[in-house]
Amino acid sequence: MSASAGEAALPPPAAAPRSRLARFRDSDLWASFKRSKLAIGALAVTALLFTLAIAAPLISPQNPYDPAQLDLINSNLPPLWQAEGQAPFLWGTDDQGRDVLSAVFYGLRLSLIVGILGVLVSGALGIALGLVAGYVGGWLDTLIMRVADVQLTFPAILIALIVDGVAKAAFGGALDTNATIGLIVVSIGLSFWVQYARTVRSSVMVEKGKDYVQAARLIGLSSPVIMLRHVLPNVTGPVFVIATINLALAIITEATLSFLGTGLPETMPSLGTLIRTGNRFLFSGEWWIVAFPGLALAGLVLAINLLGDWLRDALNPKLQ
Repeated sequence: MSASAGEAALPPPAAAPRSRLARFRDSDLWASFKRSKLAIGALAVTALLFTLAIAAPLISPQNPYDPAQLDLINSNLPPLWQAEGQAPFLWGTDDQGRDVLSAVFYGLRLSLIVGILGVLVSGALGIALGLVAGYVGGWLDTLIMRVADVQLTFPAILIALIVDGVAKAAFGGALDTNATIGLIVVSIGLSFWVQYARTVRSSVMVEKGKDYVQAARLIGLSSPVIMLRHVLPNVTGPVFVIATINLALAIITEATLSFLGTGLPETMPSLGTLIRTGNRFLFSGEWWIVAFPGLALAGLVLAINLLGDWLRDALNPKLQ
């Protein structure tokens, strides 16, 4: 009896810790995603376009960046389903003999690279300035916010054009392709940092008065450590929403710069460069040169925007 009583008094074995994937599948965010057919469709389209961009060298019939694979005899061929279409040019060719389908795949790749890097630059700059402004306060907060207010009076595309024009005037023709891509990334980053800074500043001003921040100060942690290790993880929720929406804006900005002739060169075309090239032939009947890059750009931006709208609503506690 005593042995049985002792065994009954033993505490139950501790449950194994759940993985992050298991916790995510039980979260409200996952439940909201499964209920939204629009979000599921947007994610499917986004994932498909990302996959096509990543696998472009493997699945493209032609490398549109390799002059050795281009032949002017194949220029301005219509899509394959039309009478004058030729294999393997499913979506036809442009004025240089480039396969439009391959150019769209590679253009997606460049547009996504520039857009993602632009979001990383703008996010890093805006988050850093927002943390400093919200945590330090005082004259530094006033200075950063007044600069942000002044920049908000200008359209983002105008800021990007100014930065791009000043840099090209300073360096002249010394910029190669990689330097041009870097310049466009910096231009986009300097155009969209304000949203991150204002959002992070507002969240930091709420967080810095909480008990965990006061406790970190009492044990002697420095301000940079408190900001990066304790405050920053608690203000990143809205940042993800802004980054998702700004990815679409960054891709549009790059396409606009390329369409205006100040973006990527025609030797490494993005979607904007392809649209600019096709626009010259639109009224002569070669509609496919501009139509397919335009549809790819519209589909990519629309899918990312729909994901951003869903994420904003899913993370808003007032709509739960």
